[in-house]
Amino acid sequence: MGKKIVLKSFFIIVFLILLSFLYSKFTKEKQANKIENKILEKSISNSSIIEGVKYVSKDANGNEYILNASKGEIDQNDSNFIYLTFIEASINFKGYDIIKISSDFGKYNINNYDTIFSKNVIISYLDNEINGEYLDFSLSKNLMLISRDVILKNNDSSLKADAIEVDIKKKNMKIFMYENKEKVQIRSFN
Repeated sequence: MGKKIVLKSFFIIVFLILLSFLYSKFTKEKQANKIENKILEKSISNSSIIEGVKYVSKDANGNEYILNASKGEIDQNDSNFIYLTFIEASINFKGYDIIKISSDFGKYNINNYDTIFSKNVIISYLDNEINGEYLDFSLSKNLMLISRDVILKNNDSSLKADAIEVDIKKKNMKIFMYENKEKVQIRSFN
């Protein structure tokens, strides 16, 4: 009879140890899931991603700036800036043809509408197309500066330069190289 009691006690102790081990493991997993869910909820509630971004601004003269992007993300350090992906913009000057701009990425200032376009930048105006990797566009300064591997093409010619600066208001264009010994390369199709 003593062996039966010892054997029953042994099984009860093993069962209790196993039960406490499983309970401990279950509560740890449950607690880990709670922490993970809280982190997930916090990241979702703090999400700063906007799908299908569109900004339209008009000045006193009736000129219009329209910007569309597939996605935008608000800068966590400064909510006045939005980082954009796959951008298409148009500038409609009253009495002039539309300037179209596209790029893969950008940074938009919601206060003054200044926009930095980057990677695969294309500017189209009439029969002219300017390609580059970086465009600093400022409505407040009436200035566009496109740089990095700049190529300007139209039906008659093409040119390669380090940068092209366009005064939007005066419709003036400066084409230049950063180093004095380098020359702007022009090729005529005629």
